[in-house]
Amino acid sequence: MSLINTEVKPFSAKAYHNGEFIDVNEESLKGKWNIFFFYPADFTFVCPTELGDLADNYEEFQKLGVEIYGVSTDTHFTHKAWHDSSDTISKLNYPMLADPTHVVSRNFEVLIEADGVAERGTFVVDPQGKIQIVEINAGNIGRNAEELLRKVKAAQYVAAHPNEVCPAKWKEGEATLAPSLDLVGKI
Repeated sequence: MSLINTEVKPFSAKAYHNGEFIDVNEESLKGKWNIFFFYPADFTFVCPTELGDLADNYEEFQKLGVEIYGVSTDTHFTHKAWHDSSDTISKLNYPMLADPTHVVSRNFEVLIEADGVAERGTFVVDPQGKIQIVEINAGNIGRNAEELLRKVKAAQYVAAHPNEVCPAKWKEGEATLAPSLDLVGKI
């Protein structure tokens, strides 16, 4: 079963954010767009490049009213230690969600049970708490924050314009499509 248009399941987790530990749960998501950005583990190789890329684009996500949660099965203490010891991770301004109990990773169906770590999963959640975008990458393939930003803009656009759809490679300001019988076979 697809997770698209399903509500985020209940969870309660700690996160390291701006020098302190905070509590996050499914209710924290309501009323704004959110990204859950799962990665296998702190102190690794591809993960810091992705998290750093998100940090470099975080201001653009914030302008769109989007909060990002970097999520791994590490503890919030480990997140703090990584934040304090890595130049790349120290620039993160978004919460680093801890999932040592694997509840959040299981809820989003990205837990690699045998290894106790999460797949490289990206989930865009709308203000009603429903998942609108799901992307899973193999562990050795990093993601691109600019492409994620484009997808978020498309998701926000179609949410605000329910009678329109965004075609392939759509970018903000470009033409969309209004599905109708007249378009069938003409694209």
